[in-house]
Amino acid sequence: MTVTTLANYINGAWRPSQSEQLLDVHNPATAEVLARVPLSPAEEVDQAAQAAATAFETWRRVPPVERVQYLFRLKTLLEEHIDDLSRSITNENGKTFAEARGEMRRAIENVEVACGIPTLMQSEFSEDIASGIDEFVIRQPVGVAAIIAPFNFPGMIPFWFLPYAVATGNTVIIKPSERCPMTMHLAVELMQQAGFPPGVVNLVNGGADTVNALLDHPLISAVSFVGSTPVARHIYARASANGKRVQAQGGAKNPIVVLPDADLETTIRIAADSAFGNAGQRCLAASLAITVGDARGPFTEAIVAAARQRVVGYGLDPDVTMGPVISPQSKERIERLIEQGVQEGARLLEDGRDIVVRGYERGNFLRPTILDNVPPGGIIARTEIFGPVLGLLHAETVDEAIALVNSGEYGNMACLFTSSGAAARKFRYEAMAGNIGINIGVAAPMAFFPFSGWKASFFGTLHGQGRHAVEFFTQTKVVIERWPKEWSRQF
Repeated sequence: MTVTTLANYINGAWRPSQSEQLLDVHNPATAEVLARVPLSPAEEVDQAAQAAATAFETWRRVPPVERVQYLFRLKTLLEEHIDDLSRSITNENGKTFAEARGEMRRAIENVEVACGIPTLMQSEFSEDIASGIDEFVIRQPVGVAAIIAPFNFPGMIPFWFLPYAVATGNTVIIKPSERCPMTMHLAVELMQQAGFPPGVVNLVNGGADTVNALLDHPLISAVSFVGSTPVARHIYARASANGKRVQAQGGAKNPIVVLPDADLETTIRIAADSAFGNAGQRCLAASLAITVGDARGPFTEAIVAAARQRVVGYGLDPDVTMGPVISPQSKERIERLIEQGVQEGARLLEDGRDIVVRGYERGNFLRPTILDNVPPGGIIARTEIFGPVLGLLHAETVDEAIALVNSGEYGNMACLFTSSGAAARKFRYEAMAGNIGINIGVAAPMAFFPFSGWKASFFGTLHGQGRHAVEFFTQTKVVIERWPKEWSRQF
């Protein structure tokens, strides 16, 4: 079978990259080569930036009510092709088809919210701040925006940013993950069908050098990123040093706290989905469970049983409930971290290593893994494993549990399972994380709320989604007006 080399999309046309550096895009379940992705050089980033900057001068003048018509058309196309996009996600990322479809549903939600830009962009007006003087604020687009996307949600995460950027009058350059570039290629084809003018939406493939070219390019005004914390720090430092506004979502180590009064059946179902869904490869995956008091025994026994019920395999199989991790290197890293955790004193309750899925022997499969008695300062408690690994810790009181939550480097998500309103209020008030769940295992905000993040999980001020995205992709201009009567035409 001929393997396609993916093209860049610049100024309304698909263009083959001139780069001789190509990476294979693998199906993580079958090891099949799906496509080849070029590592585009800085010259091709410049072509996209020049096209986007030229298009910006016209696009910013298109009234918002007209700009959102393209998004309405795009929403319809995304709905019509949701299964194609979801199948692409499963093939290049590994998650189950149901998980992929849920991902695209969240992407579509962001398009829907951005369709309300004519209202969301409205600002303030004050009449007679002094005699005969009015003052008001208007929002204007910032220019060309770069979106640097991760592998774990190749269909959803670009849509945390793109709909808001173009709806507010900006033009964009998307750099999809070189590990999972195919889904966004399909999405851009739909944007082409939706009729976006040339240069408004561009796509450039590549790796680290391509990213640095985006961060350095003088025509790019804003950068949105989701990925690991070390890369987020680099993105934030380099782009902001070049005078750009930046939102950089980093890594996570998300704890869930289980109180003795939590409904055990519901808690286990939700906690297992959070820890092992998407094979643990999401920034809101529960990776630590802190049991309080008498919750320890029942929760531990039940979560091990739930882990053993996961059916691991190729995500397009309807019976499969957990797919592979993204690459052989990722699998090896996760297995190495598990072994380090055992050497540090953690006890393996469920070992997910050394699994072979019949018919997919070359796949990057792991089963859910659970380690008990995890040392609070050890590798399992502190490292973002990004795999189906759940560490168990124990606390005697809610205060002790919250202290464990707050002792970590990251602050993306923290969740509490309880039937006590007082405990829930205390937790949401004191837990140092940007996304809080109460009896929720994946505290993923709806599209009209920002995807928050604290501490080493986020660098910047304004997050993706909702009004934060509108504010990030616009700059405010304060206008103060006086119109003396003697300057006015007399009627």
